[in-house]
Amino acid sequence: MANIRASLGLCEKGSQYNGLTSLRNGGLREEPLHDIVINGHPNFVPYALLALKNAWKDLFTIDVRTFKHSTMPDIGKDASEFEKKLAQVKIDPSKPKVKVSLIWKNCEHTEMISSPTMYVPIYGEVNIIRYLGRVGPEEYRYEDLPNCNEIDAVLDICYQLLRCNTTKSRASMLRALNLRLGKQKYFGGDKITIADIGVHSSLKRLPAITPKDLTPTLTEWQKCVQLVTQL
Repeated sequence: MANIRASLGLCEKGSQYNGLTSLRNGGLREEPLHDIVINGHPNFVPYALLALKNAWKDLFTIDVRTFKHSTMPDIGKDASEFEKKLAQVKIDPSKPKVKVSLIWKNCEHTEMISSPTMYVPIYGEVNIIRYLGRVGPEEYRYEDLPNCNEIDAVLDICYQLLRCNTTKSRASMLRALNLRLGKQKYFGGDKITIADIGVHSSLKRLPAITPKDLTPTLTEWQKCVQLVTQL
């Protein structure tokens, strides 16, 4: 995880940015957004795209178009429903926009390709959320926030949660999330952040986790996030 986070330029305490970078974007150079391609398996629907599209609809547009690779003739019920909900979110042409081509294919990992000239994939939905959080609306950019490392820690737990294959290991990750949330409304405090998007999408992707597995605190948090993400 450390290597992946480093490749995304994620924050660490004491890190410094040079004068060529923009402090308002977590040290990223301000460059035009390129179209994004995401390869995903319909068994692992990237619900974060729908959550972000809804959460950002008044700030920033994620224009998602879906395609089927020849390796995936049938995407199934969940992915089809996901496509319908994506199409229902209205696009405001006056807002900044990034175009996303989501290709359903028989692939092992969800991967994103953002460079138009070089095949440099970013693996995993959590890291795709991180990327979009850095190039999306300023209200969701977190690299310069005091709780930057806390948000990253929550996303790291999501990464681990999606790889749990036992009830015991999933319960352990849920306890960790409950501890991180504490008495806050959201994982970042009073305002929703990409940490909340990451957790909400991860729980949606894991049908093995039912409402009874969530603490009362996580249940109340989930209700708040559902109002924003419509997911």
